[in-house]
Amino acid sequence: MPNVLIYAETRGAELRKVALETTSAARAVADALGGEVHAVLAGGGGLGAHASSLGAHGADVVYITEHAALAPYNPEAVAALCAERAGQGYAAFLVGASARGRDLAPRIAARRKSAMLSDVTSLSFESNAFVATHPMYTGKVLATLRLTGDGPAVISLRPGAFTATPAARVAAGRVEHVAPVGDPNASRVKVTETAASDSRKLDLAEAPVIVSGGRGLKAAENFKLVEDLAAAFGNAAVGATRAVTDDGWRPHSDQIGQTGRQVSPELYVAVGISGAIQHIAGMRAARTIVAINKDPEAPIFKVADYGIVGDVFEVVPALTAAIRELRAKG
Repeated sequence: MPNVLIYAETRGAELRKVALETTSAARAVADALGGEVHAVLAGGGGLGAHASSLGAHGADVVYITEHAALAPYNPEAVAALCAERAGQGYAAFLVGASARGRDLAPRIAARRKSAMLSDVTSLSFESNAFVATHPMYTGKVLATLRLTGDGPAVISLRPGAFTATPAARVAAGRVEHVAPVGDPNASRVKVTETAASDSRKLDLAEAPVIVSGGRGLKAAENFKLVEDLAAAFGNAAVGATRAVTDDGWRPHSDQIGQTGRQVSPELYVAVGISGAIQHIAGMRAARTIVAINKDPEAPIFKVADYGIVGDVFEVVPALTAAIRELRAKG
C-alpha cells in the first residue's frame, strides 16, 4: 500500500502547528494514493499525548521514539531514524519547511538517494506523479513541478501554506514505540546550548495575527502603535521590515521578508509599509492582508485584500480602540 510518512515537529514536548499542517497535507495525498499516513515523533519524552491530535488530522499510525539525547533536536539521529523508516516502502516523506525541516529533508533525500521538492505551497498526486507549486524569484513566479520515479519522494512544505484541518475521517493515531537507529549519544553533532527567546512573546510562525511596522512609523518609539494594536487583538505577534531592523528599531528576529521570516497568518496588518518585493515575499501567503499607508500608490496595496489610505498616526489608534471595544463586548 502506498503510504505517506511525515516528520511531526515538536519544540520541547510541544507539538508545533507545522506538524498538524503537514499531517493534513499528507492525508490529502494519501487519500489520492489509497494509502495511510504514518507520523514520526522523536524527542526526549512526553510525546504520547500528541497521537490523538495527529490522528484527528489524519495520521493512522504514530511512531514515537524517546531518548534523552533527542531532547534537543539531534540532526544526525533524527535523520537516521526517519531515513530508516522512509525506506520501508513509503511513496513520500513530508516535512514542514521550517528551520528544522530544511535541515532534515536534504539529509533524508541524500540517505535514500531520493528526489526532493523543497518549500512547496501546494501538493497533489496526479497521473502517477507528485505535482507541487514552488514560488521562485521572491514570489514573482510560481513554478509547477512534477516528481516521478522510485520513492520515497522527499517534499518539504512551506509553513502556513497548508491548513491544519481536522480530517473528514478521523484516523486512529495508533501508537507504536520504536527504538532509535544506532546510538544517539554517538552523534557527531552536540547541542551545547539553546538560546530561547522571550517565552511571553508569540512566535511569528505560530501567530494567527501579525501586525508589522515599517519606516512609515518614522521613529522607533512610534512602534508602540504597532504593539498596542497587536495587544488589542490579543493573539497577535509584532513584525517589522528589514529597513526597520537594520535601523535598530526592532530586533532582527522580528524581520519579515525574503531575508527574514516567511509567515502566513490568518491576518496580516501592514502599518506604514510601502511594500518592497523583498518584504512581500515573506508575507504574501497570509490569508488576509490589511495595509495602512498614506500613499495611495504604495505597492503594498497591490497585494492587500483591504487597504486604508490615511495617516498611520490617526488610523492605527482609532483601529486599536475599535478592536478593544469589540473584544470588550465579547
